[in-house]
Amino acid sequence: MLIPSIDLMGGKIVQLVQGKKKVLEYDFDKFQEWIDRFAKYPLVQIIDLDAAMGAGHNADLVRELARQLPCQVGGGIRSVEAAQTTLQSGAQRVIVGSSLISEGAVNAAFAQNAAAALGPEKLVFAVDSRCGHVAIKGWQETTGVTPIQMMRALEPFCAAFLYTHIDTEGLLQGIPIEVVRKLRSATSRQFIAAGGIRTQDEVAYLHALGVDAVVGMAIYQGLVRA
Repeated sequence: MLIPSIDLMGGKIVQLVQGKKKVLEYDFDKFQEWIDRFAKYPLVQIIDLDAAMGAGHNADLVRELARQLPCQVGGGIRSVEAAQTTLQSGAQRVIVGSSLISEGAVNAAFAQNAAAALGPEKLVFAVDSRCGHVAIKGWQETTGVTPIQMMRALEPFCAAFLYTHIDTEGLLQGIPIEVVRKLRSATSRQFIAAGGIRTQDEVAYLHALGVDAVVGMAIYQGLVRA
């Protein structure tokens, strides 16, 4: 399955390279065009980058997008209360990342509490990896936890894992298939991959592995049709 991605920063749709350099942005007057194009998909991913980085938020835009699109929403959701608010705004699922790591270790207690309060079916756990280790706080801090360690500890508490390969994110060079294949085999949950996916053939190949693909840059640059 192809999952289109909408990343929000400063009230605009943006695309960043490895979470840092902005290379594309669309003002509010372009939003409806993308909403209309993405409405046919069973799931769209919306990330509030400002909230993820602790630099404000785009809550009003998230609510409006969630009203019009079937979506999973992430970015700065670091408490059960924040997750509940996001779900009440219309999101089908919430993406949680940074709160799953505490003091350099996997925070299974938070995951368990979130699952008890919201239901595992409402939770997507973000596994963002830089150089083979999980990065948190808008990818600004790299931990000593590996993706497989995180997934094995948290599998009972979520519906899906969202794996982002930060090293290739936004570069349009493709995602490393062998890394994805290994992680796919490590969980029975839905497995979603992101990070540099650039062609429809790559999306199809991932689908054959049982992996759903989040695509942003390649759609906005016209390399993958949406």
